[in-house]
Amino acid sequence: MLRTTARRNPPTLEETREVARIATRILTDYGLTCCAFGSLACSLYGTSRTPNDVDLVVMTSTYSQEELKELIRRADSRFYLVPSKKLFATYKVFYFRLTGIRRSCKVDILLPGIMNIPTISSGRIVRVHDIPVMPLSAVLLLKLQGWSDHKGSTRPDMIEKQYVDERDITQLLRIAATQGLWMPGESWLPSEFLGTAHDRLLQFAEEYPSSAPSWEAIGF
Repeated sequence: MLRTTARRNPPTLEETREVARIATRILTDYGLTCCAFGSLACSLYGTSRTPNDVDLVVMTSTYSQEELKELIRRADSRFYLVPSKKLFATYKVFYFRLTGIRRSCKVDILLPGIMNIPTISSGRIVRVHDIPVMPLSAVLLLKLQGWSDHKGSTRPDMIEKQYVDERDITQLLRIAATQGLWMPGESWLPSEFLGTAHDRLLQFAEEYPSSAPSWEAIGF
């Protein structure tokens, strides 16, 4: 019931940011390097869509995802865990309790390597609105990966997400060009990740030809 109601009354932009601040401060207090990515990171860089949840990646091999959720939950009782509804799932879904009746914000905690997320050194993490954020280059290429995955899905709800991804990517490309992002200079990203991204952007540019100059502007 809580999760259904939360979707009808989703978190505001500032609420997602505050949840990210709280979670990342807790992780930092444990000496862990972390940063936001996904739709929240897109928003922090300047895209127009309000994120529905908070995606964080934590650079650690010491803790599992479930252990990280438990660390955060123990530090702040507004975080709570709910068993996944997926058949045979062993993980729990992580939420932050918001102000109001049955309102919450979902928080995804991931590790490098999952979904091809690259390891981000602390020196490359950007702070925006007091939130540690993944570098724009990685945010853009992971969003491109999401678009490709959603486009190739057999699930109608996933296929529909490709159009949301396209809008995010189009806006991120403009932002990247304005900020002077030059992808050949992003040599810290894994070569396999970059190679796969190049194949995906060719597919994206074929689908959306008007995006081609924007990809060229950032060095592809």
